[in-house]
Amino acid sequence: MAGHSKWANIQHRKGRQDAIRSKLFSKLAKEITVAAKMGDPDPDKNPRLRLAVKEAKSNSVPKDVIDRAIKKAIGGDAENYDEIRYEGYGPNGIAIMVEAMTDNRNRTASNVRSYFTKSGGDMGQTGSVAFMFDRKGEIMYKASVGDADKVMMAAIEAGADDVESDEEGHWIYCSDTDLNEVAAALEAVLGESETTKLIWKPQAPTEITDLDTAQKLMKLIDTLEDDDDVQTVTGNFDLSEDVAAQL
Repeated sequence: MAGHSKWANIQHRKGRQDAIRSKLFSKLAKEITVAAKMGDPDPDKNPRLRLAVKEAKSNSVPKDVIDRAIKKAIGGDAENYDEIRYEGYGPNGIAIMVEAMTDNRNRTASNVRSYFTKSGGDMGQTGSVAFMFDRKGEIMYKASVGDADKVMMAAIEAGADDVESDEEGHWIYCSDTDLNEVAAALEAVLGESETTKLIWKPQAPTEITDLDTAQKLMKLIDTLEDDDDVQTVTGNFDLSEDVAAQL
């Protein structure tokens, strides 16, 4: 059982929380619309839509926003989006995975490439960094659900691959194709999870101990996440406690 990497949870953008929240709602709604359009508009019959709705609820997206996103797909007036993955290297050679949904491939590719270049990094070809990550299902519970041993036993019984626990919570990992089944089995024992989603999990995160590198990397991630076409950004790094505190 390893310590969980919480680089993504660091709140270093306090002054931008309202803008970030609005943008997050928009991106989660887009995923709901795309999922509903590609499959059944009933979350109980559409695993991808079920995950999208759960992720939206875990981020406090209002029910009416979720309902409108589904109705948009049913009404047939939803835009056609292409799902694209970009890969590249940020400052200090840190591998970055970017998932996007776009109605204009040329615009999005040009923007993402410029973000990497301006940060001192480089956008690579498909597959250039993907081998450093594993596609996984991630199910998160708060620490209050029980101790590490209890969660580990429940995870094993549910068919999960690994558990990472700390004072904040428990992160349970499984095969991407088994996510819905594992999540359902865990829910029967531990109750509803905080989040259930598909992620790119770094295989061997690089620890960053230099503040300047960390600041440049966070700026790149901020810029990528600010792009309306970008859905998720994942890097194969972890921040040292000292650097995290300074940020």
